Amino acid sequence: MMKPIVSQENNKVTRNRVKLQRVRTRQEKNLKKMALPLNILIAALSLIVLSPLGFCSKTYESGGYLFPQFYDHSCPKAQEIVQSIVAKAFAHDPRMPASLLRLHFHDCFVKGCDASILLDSSGTIISEKRSNPNRNSARGFELIEEIKHALEQECPETVSCADILALAARDSTVITGGPRWEVPLGRRDARGASLSGSNNDIPAPNNTFQTILTKFKRQGLDLVDLVSLSGSHTIGDSRCTSFRQRLYNQSGNGKPDLTLNQYYASVLRKQCPRSGGDQNLFALDLATQFKFDNQYFKNLIMYKGLLSSDEVLFTENRESKELVKLYAENEEAFFEQFGKSMVKMGNISPLTGGRGEIRRICRRVNHKSY
Repeated sequence: MMKPIVSQENNKVTRNRVKLQRVRTRQEKNLKKMALPLNILIAALSLIVLSPLGFCSKTYESGGYLFPQFYDHSCPKAQEIVQSIVAKAFAHDPRMPASLLRLHFHDCFVKGCDASILLDSSGTIISEKRSNPNRNSARGFELIEEIKHALEQECPETVSCADILALAARDSTVITGGPRWEVPLGRRDARGASLSGSNNDIPAPNNTFQTILTKFKRQGLDLVDLVSLSGSHTIGDSRCTSFRQRLYNQSGNGKPDLTLNQYYASVLRKQCPRSGGDQNLFALDLATQFKFDNQYFKNLIMYKGLLSSDEVLFTENRESKELVKLYAENEEAFFEQFGKSMVKMGNISPLTGGRGEIRRICRRVNHKSY
């Protein structure tokens, strides 16, 4: 007698969850072997807890709480407004969702999720927009200002720019076919930026696997978060300058990166020469460039990850390789973990309570003398 299809699917989901748990268990054992302080081990655990409010996230750094219903009374149309403007932007520019996801990521990895990335330079601020990871590549700032203007019209000085970034990242994922999750809200905006933090804390395209993992761990994120969040590269583009070394001089010996599919490399060389064309754009996922799916992980298995920082997930670590295979096989498992990891990333050192401010204009602080 054939087993019911539902039973088979349930068994598959159970197996996938067991695989994820095994990876995390190995990571925890490795941490203990390295004799890391207990507080770092705790920081690597998920900050997500269930409460009567639904997804309620305790932010240990600030002593406050983030929760999805934060604006239900003070600005009940907030999420609707963000979603509407993101949808309109996507219709005009299919690259925008990836740009908004990247803004949220680059914001949270520098001083926490506080909208510091949005600040322009001023007399007291050196903008993070000038950092190596952001210069000539970070985009979407005008759209964030458009969202902020609409929210100021609806409910003045209520919704933070940091929360706008978190909501826009979620809506960008959903509109391109990805998972939906509840976004914990209640962040406030920073009054300063960190150019050095942006240069040093954001993983670079040519970083080794261990360097990337170390940068994630500093933020309280673990290997599972690293692999699932890297899956956001299933949409978006990258510049020639971000992967040129793989084509011509990966290890400083004048030879290409042999972990890159050589036919794919020959195609890339046509538009990414040894010199010139630095700003030429290439799809991170050539197969389904504007669709949020699990194709990114299938590409890694075929050695067609565009960036070195992508391909090392499959070539340099056993646990991450297992996860790449899992997500390539099961899109549902990837989607489920991506939502969890996005919430976890959104919990990095937010300003709550009386800390920070609610900026009226996202690109500058509220100082009257600005």
